[in-house]
Amino acid sequence: MERGKGTDQSLPGLPRPKGCRGPSIVVVPPPPRPNVAAARTAGDASGGPACGRARWSAALCTIPPPRLAHCALCLIPWTRQTGSRAEDTLPGSSARSWWLRTHPLHGLLRGRKPPAGQVQPGTARGESRQMQICGTRIASVAAEVILGSGPVSWQQFDMKTAARMLWGSLSLLRLVWCLLPQTGYVHPDEFFQSPEVMAEDILGIEAARPWEFQPSNPCRTVVFPLLTSGSAFWLLRLWEEWGPWPGPVSGYVLLVGPRLLLTTLSFALDVAVYHLAPRWGAERWSALVLLSGSYVTLVFYTRTFSNAIEGLLFAWLLVLVSPRVAGSPTPEKPAPGPWWHSWLLGGIVAAGFFNRPTFLAFALVPLFLWGTYGPTSPSFRSLTKEALVLLPGAALTAAVFVAVDSWYFSSPSRPRTLILTPANFLRYNLDPVNLARHGTHMQLTHLAVNGFLLFGVLHAHALQAAWRQLRACLQAFARVGFLRALDAWRLQSRSHLLLIYFTPLALLSAFSHQEARFLIPLLVPLVLLCSPQTQPAPCKGTLALFNALGALFFGCLHQGGLVPGLGHLERVVHAPVLPHVSTRYTLLFTHTYMPPRHLLHLPGLGSPVEVVDMAGSEDWLLCQALNNFTRQPACQVAGGPWLCRLFVVTPGTTRPAVKKCSFPLKNEALIFPHLTLEDPPALSSLLSGAWREHLSLHILELGEQPDNMTADPLAGTQP
Repeated sequence: MERGKGTDQSLPGLPRPKGCRGPSIVVVPPPPRPNVAAARTAGDASGGPACGRARWSAALCTIPPPRLAHCALCLIPWTRQTGSRAEDTLPGSSARSWWLRTHPLHGLLRGRKPPAGQVQPGTARGESRQMQICGTRIASVAAEVILGSGPVSWQQFDMKTAARMLWGSLSLLRLVWCLLPQTGYVHPDEFFQSPEVMAEDILGIEAARPWEFQPSNPCRTVVFPLLTSGSAFWLLRLWEEWGPWPGPVSGYVLLVGPRLLLTTLSFALDVAVYHLAPRWGAERWSALVLLSGSYVTLVFYTRTFSNAIEGLLFAWLLVLVSPRVAGSPTPEKPAPGPWWHSWLLGGIVAAGFFNRPTFLAFALVPLFLWGTYGPTSPSFRSLTKEALVLLPGAALTAAVFVAVDSWYFSSPSRPRTLILTPANFLRYNLDPVNLARHGTHMQLTHLAVNGFLLFGVLHAHALQAAWRQLRACLQAFARVGFLRALDAWRLQSRSHLLLIYFTPLALLSAFSHQEARFLIPLLVPLVLLCSPQTQPAPCKGTLALFNALGALFFGCLHQGGLVPGLGHLERVVHAPVLPHVSTRYTLLFTHTYMPPRHLLHLPGLGSPVEVVDMAGSEDWLLCQALNNFTRQPACQVAGGPWLCRLFVVTPGTTRPAVKKCSFPLKNEALIFPHLTLEDPPALSSLLSGAWREHLSLHILELGEQPDNMTADPLAGTQP
């Protein structure tokens, strides 16, 4: 076809409509009720799967997409009535409906009138109609033909761009907030299940080794602490010895190093959701915004929790099983994947089990769906056969974990034996007496409290979707029977996501000890469930406010003065007071979480600092302990060999208890903010002028008690 001529040379006798430029295509729709199967076969043979909807679509699909993109489209229906709608030119209502559904230009035909002056006379109703497509450089129409998804508006384009920019901003916030750093202290396990242990092993500094890592009864694998905090501390050790500024690192670096590594690993969640969203019918960038904007990602996945490692492994387990599980299963057996796929899947299951045995609760439904969707006729035998495929990778990974744990927990005084940390973990936690030491909760705590505490309106949306799905299933059972309803259920990815979300929640609810952080691996299936392509995310404003408050509370306020307070004490104990005079420090913590001692960067042997954690002891015990520390002969101010300094670290709400002990106050430092739920401030104190003192952590340096006050001032209050 040549430019500038009024007639298309490739189609003799067909005049070019006024205003049309560029190449044109003539599409002749088939008669009513065509043979769809034959049309698809012809389309597949000529243009591929995208052209298989009808026989005439092959001609359109042979045009290169770049040419279509530069040559936008205008549709000219050949009718007798000027200005009539395009679908009105089709013969018969049923044929018109089928034609509009199957035509590649269905979005363009739907309700769009032809431009004035471009309507050409056609034939009588019942005969085939011709449509000419020619170029007008309208980008949205060209994109409609190429994508087959209706007109693309600039508003939709701007929304996707805004979602990408929002995700980028939230990702940057995740990194920056890690480096600031976050001051909130969520739970002692953040420190005492990884960095506190590795700091002692690799850096040789003083630390408090928890009971889970004692060689007598090890309940935690050491592999993941070695890979996370151990790797960070090993790099810091190299920096101390070979860096451009050799010397001991600060407590800030000891805090941020492992967190920065976990923050970097947290972006594996984003990569997983990026791949999972299209398979599970979720809008990709909406799901990524929900993930990166959740305070669970900003706070929990940037800390050294074993639950964060569990969530990462669970997300990539979903990535591996989704090609077979997500979407509608085909009656044919799926093509086998590469050999390493099953090995990697088995390795992830074994690694997750050694990290936390509760990982099996999260992996149960994905693995079951993966096993049942593999064979053409699912049965117990076929499911067992699919499970055996995972055995080589799982066995190899388990052997590595057992070997490393056995090497780590061995000692010259104990004979070398194989250490199975998951077995010790299960033996301890299946005992109700042991769980009662850590706190007992109602069976519905996860469902009624922790789900809302972590996910807010997303958890409410999941509950609503589960209720609707349950009602629909019951109605389907009553109408078509159990087997047919089950077959229909197998086609719905939304039902699978509900099972993946609620099954682990129900299994974890069987244990009496239920903490909110146990549920953080469920964030990935939840964001996929709450970001469908056909609906916007629920309650965006409420969700943003909820996540902002959650990040503020857990990332800044909750026990927020303890970590900065340790930084203050680190500077105090490492600063010389008097030359040639040894100084002994006693740091007494009361009504706070366990202080991670590695942040003080004390030498492992011969440290002049004694750290005492009195937890939530009563007032008279605090005064008795203070008397004992000041009566030590080595700590007498006059003539003693040591210059002794005594510090008490306590929240503002319990500071009056220290005042009752009648010790003179030398110095006092306030670390704001600090909120403890074990001893929360009264509402009246928050409304008073001293509200800041009640929301601060107090570091008190006490002097020697006078001789006439050596008796216990609270002796009468002892039980």
